[in-house]
Amino acid sequence: MIAFLKGIVAMKSSSKAYFDVNGVGFEVNMSLTSLSALPDVGMPATVLTYMQVRDDGMALFGFSTEGEKALFEKLIGVSGVGPKVALAALSYFSPDDLVTAIAAEDVARVSKIPGIGKKTASRIILDLKGSFEMNAAQLRLGQAEAAPAAPADNGVRDALLSMGFTTAEIDLALKGAPEGAGESTLLQHALKRLSFL
Repeated sequence: MIAFLKGIVAMKSSSKAYFDVNGVGFEVNMSLTSLSALPDVGMPATVLTYMQVRDDGMALFGFSTEGEKALFEKLIGVSGVGPKVALAALSYFSPDDLVTAIAAEDVARVSKIPGIGKKTASRIILDLKGSFEMNAAQLRLGQAEAAPAAPADNGVRDALLSMGFTTAEIDLALKGAPEGAGESTLLQHALKRLSFL
C-alpha cells in the first residue's frame, strides 16, 4: 500500500498530477481542491494517497489533507459511489461543506455533485449521516470539543511518525505553525514544510 508520495510535481492537469519520486513517475488522481493546493510544476510536494487495486489495474488517488482522504474512503464505501464520483464530490464541495450537507440530510445539495442523482445522494446520506458526529476528530472535520483536549500537535506528530518522518523532521516542520490551529491546519502546514526538507 502506498500511503503517501514525496517528490517533485512533474505535471498537472484538471484531474491529475504527476510526481517524480526519485526518477519514478506516479500518476495521481486528485480533487480540484487538492490540485489547487499543490505547488507549481518543478517544486517538491508531499501528498497522502489511497491505492485502488482492481483486476484491470491499479490507480492512485491523492489528497492534501487527512480529512479529505478519510472522507473519500467513507464515500467509496457507499454502494454505487466509486473513486471518480468521490473525487467529483470533493471537487464540488469542501469536506466541511459536504459533511454539513450530509448531516443536514440535504438531498438536493448532495445530488448537485456531478454523476450523483437523487437516489445515490439519498444512499450517501443514509449510510453516512450518523458517522460524522462519532468520527469528527478522526476526520478532522468537526468543531473542537468543549472539553479541553490534548494539544493538537500530538495527533499531528503521531500521524507524521506513522508516515515515516523522524521526530527531528517533525519538530522542524511544526515550527512557525499558527497558534491555536487545529490538527488539519497543523498537518497541512507540516506537510508543506516537509516537502521542502
